[in-house]
Amino acid sequence: MRVVEKAGQGLRVTRMAVPLRDTEEENLLDHLEPCLDFIDEGRKEGSVLVHCFAGVSRSATIITAYLMRTEQKSLEEAVESLKEINESVCPNDGFLDQLRLFEEMGFKVDTSSNLYKRFRLKLLGQSYKIGEKIGSHVLEDDPGVPQQPNPSQELSNKETHKTAYRCKKCRRIVAAEDNVISHTPGEGNSSFEWHDKRKGGHTYNKEKDCSSLYVEPLKWMTPAEDGALQGKLSCIHCGARLGYFNWSGIQCNCGSWITPAFQISKSKVDISTI
Repeated sequence: MRVVEKAGQGLRVTRMAVPLRDTEEENLLDHLEPCLDFIDEGRKEGSVLVHCFAGVSRSATIITAYLMRTEQKSLEEAVESLKEINESVCPNDGFLDQLRLFEEMGFKVDTSSNLYKRFRLKLLGQSYKIGEKIGSHVLEDDPGVPQQPNPSQELSNKETHKTAYRCKKCRRIVAAEDNVISHTPGEGNSSFEWHDKRKGGHTYNKEKDCSSLYVEPLKWMTPAEDGALQGKLSCIHCGARLGYFNWSGIQCNCGSWITPAFQISKSKVDISTI
């Protein structure tokens, strides 16, 4: 898929090429804002042509997102508006799901949003299933290793304090609040009625009742990077067992099924601030 900009009446042509397949599993969301910014810049100088192979799915998705952002239209409104010009436009279902996320995030790609983190984790799970290598480059930074902050981050750090989760045995930071991926609590004991016949069991209705945290895959999680389907997660500093991971998923004690799951037991960590 390409976005082509023609500046005024001159001969100069600036092209932006985005290598995307028209499949439901393709990650279009991470390319969205650069494409929309490119269109904005192009329109300041002249006309912009957005095209793909058939002009039905990929390019239609980009233009739909552009209408959503610039005119604050809902997904449905933007698609209908585009169909008034071209009845054949039909983004695939995966792209439509990503546009719904775009709308829910406020017409922007907010990488700190829990919605985005779930989306990215789902993509990693799909990559694992088809046999792609899960290298350290796709894992999130280790919160226990100091990162070089930029000036804006330094200012932000002075103004706010974030929650950190430390190994109970050695106090090393193993996760920060930004790494936690929240989930909708399930039905507690009622989810396990096939092996738990007790009546009137406690029903979990708050995530704080869950006995585990579920986090993004982090660079210290070497077993996950080594290609194992499942395994233990141990502190990289002292070796204490912290939890488990499973690319096929883990069922939380609240009843929810998390897929893929990188689980840290709350009983194995202490909470502090950084």
